[in-house]
Amino acid sequence: MQLSDSFYKNRKLENLVENQTSYTLNNAAMHVFETHQQAERVLLKFDKPVLASMLRGKKIMHLRDHNSFDFLPGESLILPADELMCIDFPEAQGTNPTRCLAMAIAEDKIKRVVTLMNENLTKDDGSEWSLMDYNFHFTNDVGIYQILQRLLFLFTENHPSKDFFVDNMLQELIVRILQTNNRKIYTDKTFKLSPDNRLSFIIDYIREHIHEPISVEQLSQKACMSESNFYRVFKNELGVSPVDFINTERIKLAVSLLQDPDRKIKNIYLDCGFESRSYFNRVFKRIKNTSPGAFQAKMASL
Repeated sequence: MQLSDSFYKNRKLENLVENQTSYTLNNAAMHVFETHQQAERVLLKFDKPVLASMLRGKKIMHLRDHNSFDFLPGESLILPADELMCIDFPEAQGTNPTRCLAMAIAEDKIKRVVTLMNENLTKDDGSEWSLMDYNFHFTNDVGIYQILQRLLFLFTENHPSKDFFVDNMLQELIVRILQTNNRKIYTDKTFKLSPDNRLSFIIDYIREHIHEPISVEQLSQKACMSESNFYRVFKNELGVSPVDFINTERIKLAVSLLQDPDRKIKNIYLDCGFESRSYFNRVFKRIKNTSPGAFQAKMASL
């Protein structure tokens, strides 16, 4: 949904988040938030570009002029300076708080890394790197996950050279995010759909019912379109087929669930809406370049 100005009124972060820990260095500040109670319409804004990353639990993110979306463990979001986030915490509780980090990064640092990339890491098509697209929502790969874990340690470490250590890790993080951003498929297009666009309703429906069987026939009926016309419009507007979109959303959820080493894959594929484990394995490997079991084992070893 698109948010009106009244949606944002009278909500203060400090009244609803039980614990916030912050660390500030030369080129970045790390904020770790723990929310211990269910809450809605919590506001948050930073004066620098920010990488937000979910560690535990679930948020529902509302960004002005964009569709709302679930924000799950293993996912990150890049936002520009002064972007107002409005956040729901539907599952937070004292015994199982929602935990996330937000790292504000100096724009000058990002620009220096982009310049360095253009001097040393040219794109395959010969074009130049530029500042990252903001409002970029992605699933962390293992490399980004490891860097975030390392940064959490470095920011809290009492070491005289930690500014130097963090600066080097930030450079690698920015490079990896820019390269991931260059490979994205549809995220920016789904963000930019207007709320009155009939595909916006369909995308919300897919995400809300991702654990259930979903067919193109069913979606076309909800959009009041023929199957062929629905398929054509969906692919033209989003750049992917309806089935590819559904599978990508399901794998995003699977990535989050697989980070719990106690979750069984035989249950995860059903929780993500796949009716066949073999099909789940094929789709997961095509999108993540590894099997679900290998991915879960890798995350458990970190």
